[in-house]
Amino acid sequence: MANHIETGKRGEKLAAHFLEKQGYRILERNWRSGHDEIDIIALDENELVIVEVKTLSSEYFGYPEEAVDKKKQRFLIRAAQAYADQVNTDLEIRYDVVSVFLNKSSHKIYHFKDAFTPGL
Repeated sequence: MANHIETGKRGEKLAAHFLEKQGYRILERNWRSGHDEIDIIALDENELVIVEVKTLSSEYFGYPEEAVDKKKQRFLIRAAQAYADQVNTDLEIRYDVVSVFLNKSSHKIYHFKDAFTPGL
């Protein structure tokens, strides 16, 4: 498996564990709808939380959360609506980003709650 894929999977695992420790209930990981994918779907009290996880091994190329651009947001919004329709829920949907920096010996996690909202 390519190194960047392994890094991403490790980051997603760390993010899920971090969210669980914060009291989130993980419902799905790597949920797909067509070509769209949601890294983590969780419940935070009465909100359905769509979580995009971005992982980097250094800050050389910038910050992971910067990769969640408008195009990625549109894909996440479309996938979230497909998920909500599939499970027939009318819970409020929130979009979070979890940014993970990791290397061989340590990691840092930054959680951006309500990182973006769907346009009107």
